[in-house]
Amino acid sequence: MNQQLRELFPITKRYNYLNHAAVSPLPLPSLQAVESQLRDVNENGSVNFLDWLSTKEQARKLLAAMLGARRPEQVAFMRNTSDSLSTVANGLTWKKGDNVVTFRGEFPSNLYPWLRLREAFGVEVRMCHEHNGRIDFDELEDLVDQNTRVVAISYVQFASGFRIDTERLAKIARRHDALLVVDMVQALGVMPVDVEAELIDVAAGTGHKWLMSPEGLGYLYLSERARERIQPTLVGWVSVPEPFDNSNLEQGWNRGTLAWETGTGAAALFYGCKASLELLTGLGAANIAKYLAELSDRLCERLEGKNYELVSSRLPGEKSQIVCIRHKSGMSPMALYMHLKDRNIITAPRGDRLRIAPHAYNLPEEIDALVDALP
Repeated sequence: MNQQLRELFPITKRYNYLNHAAVSPLPLPSLQAVESQLRDVNENGSVNFLDWLSTKEQARKLLAAMLGARRPEQVAFMRNTSDSLSTVANGLTWKKGDNVVTFRGEFPSNLYPWLRLREAFGVEVRMCHEHNGRIDFDELEDLVDQNTRVVAISYVQFASGFRIDTERLAKIARRHDALLVVDMVQALGVMPVDVEAELIDVAAGTGHKWLMSPEGLGYLYLSERARERIQPTLVGWVSVPEPFDNSNLEQGWNRGTLAWETGTGAAALFYGCKASLELLTGLGAANIAKYLAELSDRLCERLEGKNYELVSSRLPGEKSQIVCIRHKSGMSPMALYMHLKDRNIITAPRGDRLRIAPHAYNLPEEIDALVDALP
């Protein structure tokens, strides 16, 4: 990745920032776009309201294309991943004896919505477990049966970087007429994704990680198959086809996933989101994935022979841009994090491991500097 891209991220002048699986810094065009909308409100009030709506729809089209959705209206903007997954869990019709299959190491956004169903409806939540940084596919498959309504999984695991074979899992889910629900937050933007080809029924995520967008803006994708089974449970004045026709209360819900949008959103965030998505689309997900594979491979190679255990799987089809390591002599992840932070190298402690997550503007030299700084 070139120097011109790097100049869009002033953070590089202060930090070796390797924590994009948590929060990405905004690129300058996105910051400027947010500021431009806020300035517009300050100077003009609601005069340019239609421009705000247009920007939102442009952002939707970019996001839908990045996901591989057939139509933009299959993608709704939400506040975050948790809201998206909760509305899916709440919008299905459950009965006692149904089950949800998931992974014990999922980020809680993809656990709590399903766990609530146990008490509310008598739904069983079945979980497979991590083995040496991996999910055992056979163990996961064995949990799926004729009573499985949902298989919920992350495209890439936040605490290991393990990447699941979504198409293979989708075929298992469909064999039992279950929906495949995927938390996309650690994948979208930095690897090619195609929800249609991969048979993903539901995709949920948020923008402030790999999409480098403002915090407070998430998304929900529903396939046609999922839309037939899931009903909107939190609705508002824009959940209908003609929201400005306030006299018609019998419109029915909006098409596709648009019914999940309840009211006016944070217009400035859509401006920032659009700018970030344009930047990422210009770079190309395949190009970003290739570059980050080179950086993560470099990191793993440089760690060989050092006092660190590699937690993340590096098998073909399972590795991602996230690399997690563990100190062999027992130095805690928090101690490692603080040691590196004191040297302006930003990573993340996660459980019993240190997580390293570079983005497209990071340099090979920054990977080397991280390894050299490790105690």
